Amino acid sequence: MFISAPAHSSYDVVIVGGAAMGSATAWFLASNPDFDGTVLVVERDPTFEFASTSHTTSCIRQQFSTALNVKISQFAAGYIKDFRIHMGGDPRIPDLGIRSFGYMYLASDPAFANTLRKNAEIQQACGARTQLLSADEIAARYPFYKVDDVVLGSINTVDEGYFDAATIVEWWRRKAHESGVEFVQGEVVEMSKHASEARVTAVTLASGSRIGCGVVVNASGPRAAQTAALAGIEIPVEPRKRFSWVFRAEQPLDQDLPLTVDPSGIHVRENGGGTYQAGGHGHYDPAVAFDDFAMDHSLWEEHVWPTLADRIPQFEAIKVISEWAGHYAMNTVDHNAILGPHDEVENFIFLNGFSGHGSQQAPAMGRGTAEWLIYGDYRTIDLRPFHFDRLRTGTPEVELAVI
Repeated sequence: MFISAPAHSSYDVVIVGGAAMGSATAWFLASNPDFDGTVLVVERDPTFEFASTSHTTSCIRQQFSTALNVKISQFAAGYIKDFRIHMGGDPRIPDLGIRSFGYMYLASDPAFANTLRKNAEIQQACGARTQLLSADEIAARYPFYKVDDVVLGSINTVDEGYFDAATIVEWWRRKAHESGVEFVQGEVVEMSKHASEARVTAVTLASGSRIGCGVVVNASGPRAAQTAALAGIEIPVEPRKRFSWVFRAEQPLDQDLPLTVDPSGIHVRENGGGTYQAGGHGHYDPAVAFDDFAMDHSLWEEHVWPTLADRIPQFEAIKVISEWAGHYAMNTVDHNAILGPHDEVENFIFLNGFSGHGSQQAPAMGRGTAEWLIYGDYRTIDLRPFHFDRLRTGTPEVELAVI
């Protein structure tokens, strides 16, 4: 699929980054009958070994603090469950679904409990099945939790849980390629602009290839700021390290474990077969180097494991069987996506800053970006509140439910 050099000297759309966002946009462009342009996807590492997409927990939720994010996830849930239909009924594509064990947010203080109540109102107004539970109600439904310190819980077991993000991204990429999108292995190292500075006219790869472009889409994940800087643009997106552990319990739980967001900040979920997956980060959470994926083993020993064992006593005896570090593409201003065109470099399109929500938001974001490129507007979900200009005007669209 990936070639070493572009077949043409120019393309209507050049997408920088071929993981979830880049592949979604490429597919939604290629599959839209109103689009007849050429598309090139440039990806520096076709193995995607260190891409955020490869390190995702592959979960979906509707428990957000903004109605727009709730609607984005609701679209994604329907898309996942009807994936083959959305991909044109191709019989090669597997039937997918959502393992809806839900997300359980636990509040141990009145302030966060009040936040959960406010969020639940927003979610329920959008049609989400969020329920607020007292400590006693949690204990009755999920007796494995220790709830001495719990003030309130919030859970939704409808279209919240695990889905197969890797399969979706792989089929976006494959079908886009079959529809004429070119995928090239390379790294964009320079962008040339028109004398007016209002347009990017070409991108240059590390190989020396210079490629003319009608539009550039920045879908480069945690490297988004680096890509934007090539066009003379600053954006507040940086790589933040997130750790994951898969472990086996000596005494597995006798029912599904919701993805539990503990007041400590760590989370843990059902993984199947007596295994579970936990995630978290240290109290100090700085930006890190793009190639820093080193594990912090003390975090597990001193914080994560003791917290798990305290919240779920059956997790006192567990054994780690896999672990890794990945990166969030963190929007440090409001923890929400940065989309749409730049206000000065008009053909530079953002698809950045998903702050850990990228896999579940990729269907709506890829579709929305394709709509903007084809029609100059959104035909389905209005994503303009996430446009870059909010950063310039100081009107952030803050998302509070960030794990």
